[in-house]
Amino acid sequence: MLAERERAFRPFRLEGLERLWIAFAAVMLALFLGAGFILWAGKSPLVGYQALWQGSFGSLQNFAELTVSMTPLVFTGLSIAVAYRAGLFNIGAEGQFIVGQIAGAWAGAASVFTGWPMWAHLPVTLLAGFLAGGLWAAVPGLLKAYRGVHEVINTIMMNWIALYFTHWLVMGPLRADPIVPRTKDILPSAMLWRFLLPSRANLGIVVALLVALAVWYLMWKTTVGYGIRAVGYNPSAAEYAGIPVARHLLLAMIISGGLAGLGGAVWVSGVQLKFLDIFTFTGYGFDGIAVALLGNNHPLGVVGGAFLFGIFARGAQLMQSVADIPKEIISVVTAVVIILVAADQIIRGLGRRRSSRRAKEVAAHV
Repeated sequence: MLAERERAFRPFRLEGLERLWIAFAAVMLALFLGAGFILWAGKSPLVGYQALWQGSFGSLQNFAELTVSMTPLVFTGLSIAVAYRAGLFNIGAEGQFIVGQIAGAWAGAASVFTGWPMWAHLPVTLLAGFLAGGLWAAVPGLLKAYRGVHEVINTIMMNWIALYFTHWLVMGPLRADPIVPRTKDILPSAMLWRFLLPSRANLGIVVALLVALAVWYLMWKTTVGYGIRAVGYNPSAAEYAGIPVARHLLLAMIISGGLAGLGGAVWVSGVQLKFLDIFTFTGYGFDGIAVALLGNNHPLGVVGGAFLFGIFARGAQLMQSVADIPKEIISVVTAVVIILVAADQIIRGLGRRRSSRRAKEVAAHV
């Protein structure tokens, strides 16, 4: 019986190993191509990649800042992954992240919570971000689930609405500074504890990892998660099996937006401690798409993808300041990684060609 179960799960394990190999090969090939661009720019790839390493692992402070860079990417990557598992492409994680920030800043600074203990106020602050992001995503979710309107167009439009709506709030009703457009500082009871000072490292990374674990449990260990994944695999078959497709599409979109909004609230509670007017997009929502893609839309893979992109974000700064290498080189490397992972047939083809060549060599010797 045990042997039969092992044989049944073997294809899934092999698929996971294959995806891991593809991601690893894509990163290595991207770094190799990046070295070519660095040489073309007249710089040393060795010095550049040494600076890339030092930026994240050169000291305890640098590693602490790496956790800060990867934390919002975990949330937005999970947001994209959950929606994708339901067959949805949520381009609106950026806007959901922004409204999560403003909601978290309001809840964290509201005078009604003055005197509340941290164990009560902090969860309320984070919950405000989750609810704001979830409600923001519910609009395109409803349109998709009950009217068939494509979610990509709606979520893109919702990004711009979030950007200008929060701009109006911070310039008007929530403005707390006559010079700098920002909200009031959040209360100490709404702040995530910082460690390894003077870095900005905070418990947000712990929250992100716990949420990733919770998403994994939800999606693979509960009937709700099974329903969401079933709808994503085949909506017609799911409906035939009695799974309410529209309800699960809406639920997936709300959870997806809630995760991005929670990331915004964590960013406010752990790093910014206020909401600063956003004159352009933060980029975390869009980078979350790449993180989810690299992680094969699996929560554990998302954490790994966020870790890698955090290294790129931290290292790019040091590459420019120390090695005098344009940080855009890292953007090129990141783009190549995304292209290769998205077009994984390239990596599979290289692997098959290598296996075929090896087989011919063995046959020739025989």
